[in-house]
Amino acid sequence: MDNELAELLGKYKLSKTEPRLKVLSILRSRESAISQPELENLIGGEIDRVTLYRTLTKFDEKGIIHKVLDLNGTANYALCSSSCSEDTHNDEHVHFNCTTCLNMYCLEALQIPHLVMPVNYVPHNVNFIVYGVCEKCTLKVNEYIKNKK
Repeated sequence: MDNELAELLGKYKLSKTEPRLKVLSILRSRESAISQPELENLIGGEIDRVTLYRTLTKFDEKGIIHKVLDLNGTANYALCSSSCSEDTHNDEHVHFNCTTCLNMYCLEALQIPHLVMPVNYVPHNVNFIVYGVCEKCTLKVNEYIKNKK
């Protein structure tokens, strides 16, 4: 059992089950967010779809993960920063959705600009998504062009 992940579950008063530890392990190992269908493929038959859905929902409620919708409207999940909690998600950073590889990246160094809302508009969640070509895809294209010459 990974002690760091077990401690994270303990911090949020969640039992340390194999499905929860497996999902956290996968999320921690990735540099981009992941959808539930992708998680299902990686996990195989170890965790059934309902348990995975409940796990993701509970993690989102507790502030362990955050979700962002991709180009197709599919929810993608990534670990939250350590400052998030059940009461407050502090992951208001820019997300980048690559239109080539379709990966969704958290650009944590880029904060969402402060929005001044009209009177009586109370935001609960702010999302900022940039669509374009990620660094890896850009490098692949540049390498391909270089080799064609």
